[in-house]
Amino acid sequence: MGPVFSSAFIIPLVVGVISASGKGGGVASPISILIAAIGVFALGWVISRYAKEIHAAGSLYDYVSKGLGERAGVAAGWLYYMGVLILGVGLGLLIGGYIQSTIASEFSVNPLPPWAWTLLVIGLLFAVMYFGVRISTRTQLLLAMISMLVVLGFFIMVIVKLGHSNSIAPFKPSSSADGWGGIFFGVLYGVLLFVGFETAANLAEETPNPRREIPIAVLVTAGIATVFFLLAGYVEVAGFHYSLKSITAAAGAPLFALGASSKAGGYGGTWIDRLLELVVLFDMLAVAIGVSVSASRGIFAMGRDRRLPSHLATVSKRYGTPFGGTFFVIGAMLVGVVLDQFWQGLFALPKTPHYFSLFAWGSTFGGFALVVVYLFMSVGALRTFAKSSQRTWLVIAAVVGIVITGGAIWASFYKVTSPTILAPEFALIWLGVGIVAAFVTKGRTPASMQLPDLAANPDLARLEPLAVVDPAGGDLLAEHTGPIE
Repeated sequence: MGPVFSSAFIIPLVVGVISASGKGGGVASPISILIAAIGVFALGWVISRYAKEIHAAGSLYDYVSKGLGERAGVAAGWLYYMGVLILGVGLGLLIGGYIQSTIASEFSVNPLPPWAWTLLVIGLLFAVMYFGVRISTRTQLLLAMISMLVVLGFFIMVIVKLGHSNSIAPFKPSSSADGWGGIFFGVLYGVLLFVGFETAANLAEETPNPRREIPIAVLVTAGIATVFFLLAGYVEVAGFHYSLKSITAAAGAPLFALGASSKAGGYGGTWIDRLLELVVLFDMLAVAIGVSVSASRGIFAMGRDRRLPSHLATVSKRYGTPFGGTFFVIGAMLVGVVLDQFWQGLFALPKTPHYFSLFAWGSTFGGFALVVVYLFMSVGALRTFAKSSQRTWLVIAAVVGIVITGGAIWASFYKVTSPTILAPEFALIWLGVGIVAAFVTKGRTPASMQLPDLAANPDLARLEPLAVVDPAGGDLLAEHTGPIE
């Protein structure tokens, strides 16, 4: 997810000081975040119910297939994993540029250009993806934990230094300059803070007890993120003394502005600002690992179902990790480096480094793609759980998910200018390609509906599905040799 990264760069969108429309929650932005969190919990509950029944690496691709049919699932899979992949490509470029610019500004040295730093990051991502999900997830969680704890300590320090200036104003609707309209507009960007919370579901096939652990992972992630974002939203409003003018002046990087010295209007100093810059880097690396792992597992699942070339479903004989999917993700990132170097006009923004322009476009494409698939999943849940014993609450959760994602999709187009507007437009075009592919490709029933170990069945011991793929296109079922404890 990247809670620290989102706190540093996305919360100003919730506030409304840098959004295309100029609207947002303003001083009452924590209310926008809280409402967005309610919608995310609704989505999380739907995902957790699906995760108890489907334990496949394709996660949302399989969920949509179950709810709306295989062809809709294929189209959703094409959009979802392309969105995750493009987001990862853009993030890799951003990390390289961030490292180069930070070192140059802080220490007045420039040992490597941005593209070289990006190549080093790509090498790191390949290692953590190839050598096993245990390594990749532990690395990701360690980086995220360090960054979150450091920033959490900083938030507490700011609150303590504010002293009597602390106020409940950010939790009063009347504090919003645009009233409830501004608050609900802020919700649309608030949803983007949480995008990616569901990606633990992609690891279901590599989790010992996915029926129990995946729902816990998804909902606990949403819960921790909610507390963190509420605190971040409050600090980034209160720290600027509830002044939208002051927030606007620091909108590009409010976290670093708060970390500056008191002479510069902050609450820290040089070493605190540098520490914040370091942990933001850690968090970006954690997000890069997360999206890379998610994309490689999704590509593997769709290749296994013959909705993508079957060779993308090959696995490492030694480590059991998706070999084809990993190399596809790494290849896409290398293409991104080439485009950044040799096509400087691609999605360029004025007075902005090209690597950042590509990241901004890629993150818009990725965020929009994921939200559209959330919408499909919510609609499909109305059918999937129509006869569930908890259908009333699941229907309510699905409807809340539909409303929240529908609003976020609308915000992706409302008063958005070129080239950013091209991201959701291209995403819809790609969805159309996915729909065509769903009818043209001669796939087979998703593995989640064929293999007993990928669906809820307490009478069967768990099998090891990543080791049963036949890249030559043989019968996937025939590769199972028996249960593995």
